[in-house]
Amino acid sequence: MNNDLAPYPPIDPTTFDLIVIGTGLPESILAAAASTASKSVLHLDPNPFYGSHFSSLSHTDFPSFLISHSTPSPSSTPQSNGHHDFAVYDFATRPLYSSLDISSFSPDLLHQHSRKFNIDVAGPRVFFCADKSIDLMLKSGASQYLEFKSIDATFLGDDKGNLWSVPDSRAAIFKDKSLGLMEKNQLMRFFKLVQGHLAGEQGVKISEEDLQSPFVDFLSKMGLPPKIKSFILYAIAMVDYDQEDVGVCRDLLKTKDGIDQLALYNASVGRFPNALGALIYPVYGQGELSQAFCHRAAVKGSIYVLRMPVTALLVGKDNGCYKGVRLASGQDIFSKQLILDPSFTVPLPLGLSPSHPLEEKLPFFSLRDDRGKVARGICITKTSLKPDTSSLLVVYPPRCKIIYFFN
Repeated sequence: MNNDLAPYPPIDPTTFDLIVIGTGLPESILAAAASTASKSVLHLDPNPFYGSHFSSLSHTDFPSFLISHSTPSPSSTPQSNGHHDFAVYDFATRPLYSSLDISSFSPDLLHQHSRKFNIDVAGPRVFFCADKSIDLMLKSGASQYLEFKSIDATFLGDDKGNLWSVPDSRAAIFKDKSLGLMEKNQLMRFFKLVQGHLAGEQGVKISEEDLQSPFVDFLSKMGLPPKIKSFILYAIAMVDYDQEDVGVCRDLLKTKDGIDQLALYNASVGRFPNALGALIYPVYGQGELSQAFCHRAAVKGSIYVLRMPVTALLVGKDNGCYKGVRLASGQDIFSKQLILDPSFTVPLPLGLSPSHPLEEKLPFFSLRDDRGKVARGICITKTSLKPDTSSLLVVYPPRCKIIYFFN
């Protein structure tokens, strides 16, 4: 591994308040917060780019990145520390992607246009304009390194391949030709009730019993048809899990939380003069988010080193507490605290039980399985799904089963 590294001079100083490994969005936000609080921060990343699993990559770099993170790192032999104060435990990388299927129906066409776009690996695609994350970017100063664009329209897909415009305001409801008169009246009555409840209008209040009930049940109680419920649940409230399957839904939204989501949507519309809708997205990809917070941390004094793998964890022999890390260059760096990219783990040494005190003191030794998995698909189309709309969001409800045939 060392042979592949560019020659780096030793890092000086060798002791920090915080070492952060990986420049993903969570790690970058924490690094910016620590540096703003006058903490000394060393931020490392084995990749030659910022963002880790929250990066935006070119069409040619994207498959290789996924493949490299779909297989576990080979086990390595224990390292000799040459120091009597601490023990050295090798890092390992766990695969974040359990299954990959990469297909290309028009490789020549993709190659021809490969420099015109980047692909987001993971992370937030769009933001509500009034979301707390936007407030964080504004307050931290990271927003000055970002450029956002408004989502012009939101559509809901169905099993037949249709894209239905999401009516998110009274004006949009009246203009929508896909809704019948009865559907328009039902939707108008619902929005009027929600607005009256939020404004505290006298005689217009949703009961506490309804607020604690599942949001999907409340929508049914209001007499809304399935298509309108899908609009509200998945394209406006942005619910992830299937709310109709109450028996297996992992995150059943209560009416109170659903109303809060509608209030967030309403507060987002027109918040910024150059974004008339409720949703915005970073123009150059969500990888810019990590870079913005890293830039902010660097301004506050954080030290950044890319292309620098970290090979081992240093643990005190006397107390089993974290001491520092060993770099691929062979240098040992020490800090009071450590933040790790989620792909890093430290296998328990052979002969130690899973209940060993090291696991209690250092969560890197945890052998617990992941809580769940996310099926993620990325499709590149030759033309826009809606040629008359420059930027759009398409939401497919959880039960939507649609097959596209590409020529």
